[in-house]
Amino acid sequence: MTEFAFDDRNIRWKSLDGIEHLSLSVLDADGKNGIIHVLFKFTANQRIILHRHLTLNKTMTIQGEHRLYHPDGRLKEIRPVGSFNVAPPSNDPHREGGGDQDAIVLFAIHGEGALYEALDDGLNVLRTLTAQDFIGLRDSEER
Repeated sequence: MTEFAFDDRNIRWKSLDGIEHLSLSVLDADGKNGIIHVLFKFTANQRIILHRHLTLNKTMTIQGEHRLYHPDGRLKEIRPVGSFNVAPPSNDPHREGGGDQDAIVLFAIHGEGALYEALDDGLNVLRTLTAQDFIGLRDSEER
């Protein structure tokens, strides 16, 4: 089988203050219907901040392996390229990252208010990411 590489050279990647090893590009943010489409790039062999998803997320792994980790660092799940996943809101915190290459994952985030909580290792909320945060990023990309 022929192997293909995803060419992301024309994507304008952004970062979120305080969240290392993650780049993103907001493709669409539909405030009326509460659906936000985002490409996330997780740095190879790194993990992002501990967090929890407050709303429904549907994902498609486009490049690499999308890895999920328990709060204590143990590997929880590997989602290889081509994987589609539906994840309901959950109070279970986790970290995400890339495998041996950067992972690029398309997220369809369903929600209108608070979407994610970034946590410290004591599970204290450091920051809440909202739909408006993503709409603001999309609007700044269009300028």
